[in-house]
Amino acid sequence: MSHIVTVQDAVTAFADFMEPTAVELEAIEWEMPVILADVGLLDAYIVLLDQVPAEVDERRLRRARRRALADRVAGAPRVVGGAA
Repeated sequence: MSHIVTVQDAVTAFADFMEPTAVELEAIEWEMPVILADVGLLDAYIVLLDQVPAEVDERRLRRARRRALADRVAGAPRVVGGAA
């Protein structure tokens, strides 16, 4: 009979020094509105996958596209932690 064993190094490969730095966490916070807008856009696309879009669906998709674009434009010139 074969025994199934885990490789300890692979399971506990993430040490304390591999945690995100303060600068990386700040960058994630700055990008969060763009991420959430993209999720909303994907939700709008998913709703339309298996149906013919109604007028309400088309408006929802346009609104989601505008929000995603506006959040990308608003977040573009930001400099986080001294790096562009």
